[in-house]
Amino acid sequence: MNVPQWVWITTLVLAAAVLLFDVVLIAKRPHVPSTKEVSVFLGIYIGAAVLFGLGVWYYAGGKFAGEFFAGWLTEYSLSVDNLFIFLLIMAKFAVPEKLQQSALMVGIVIAIILRGLFIWVGAAAINNFSWVFYIFGAFLIYTAIKLATEGESDDEEFEENRFMRMVESRIPATQEWNGAKAFVRENGKRLATPMLFVILALGTTDLLFALDSIPAIYGLTKEPYLVLTANIFALMGLRQLYFLIGGLLKKLVYLSIGLAVLLAFIGVKLILHALHENELPFINGGQHVGVPEIPISVSLGAIVVILGITTIASLWKSNRDAKAGIEG
Repeated sequence: MNVPQWVWITTLVLAAAVLLFDVVLIAKRPHVPSTKEVSVFLGIYIGAAVLFGLGVWYYAGGKFAGEFFAGWLTEYSLSVDNLFIFLLIMAKFAVPEKLQQSALMVGIVIAIILRGLFIWVGAAAINNFSWVFYIFGAFLIYTAIKLATEGESDDEEFEENRFMRMVESRIPATQEWNGAKAFVRENGKRLATPMLFVILALGTTDLLFALDSIPAIYGLTKEPYLVLTANIFALMGLRQLYFLIGGLLKKLVYLSIGLAVLLAFIGVKLILHALHENELPFINGGQHVGVPEIPISVSLGAIVVILGITTIASLWKSNRDAKAGIEG
């Protein structure tokens, strides 16, 4: 896929403009968004992603469009899993409801920047070392097994990572909130507010999630431009998704299993791709042939089916348990 430099620049400028608009809008009026507000914005972002995918189809063909849609759906589904941790972070730091949008927005901006670096490193590794697909594939299968066996954490409290503990111990801080400000001056001293630690917690947590999401999308497309745009579109709607489905997350009881199956599928696809690139023989009917690859059409179909079954089964079980609880 040959992407001209002006397309890269235009894409980054438009993404930055949308994010800037979002940041300014929230900064001018911190508030708890209504269901109508988040639904409208989420609809706009999803519509923009679909139009972008159709544009890729028109200019680059169905194969690359399929890769974008598969990558976008995968990143979006993994982002939904992230939201549960975001809810725990907000509860841990007791973030006032009207300031949660500001914290999420800045955390998302940090996440986009960090993911951009991950994508660049991943692209460089793939271009220079074909064996990296074995590592990516093995890591995704390991993550899938761990996710399926351990499931979601039952802890209702966010456990800070080592980086957060180090930052909190070294930066002078106040316990008082001061709007969306990360720093304030008290008695001539510059102090960090709880907002700074919330933003850092959101950003670093998303970076940890990128450890499986970036290899996962590189299992669906090797085009850095599609990897970047799929991540941008997934993260842009994350703030709205947080407020829209906060209560629904508890009903997605099979989300961990669904994501485990999804990551395992992509992990196998990555390993098959690595074997194919290395031209290792594969015996079929007594004949030595090349190792087969999973086409993107099959990958896209599998992703849709896995996510669809996960959602339907989760909602069915949640509704059944709710009815059993009422009758009991």
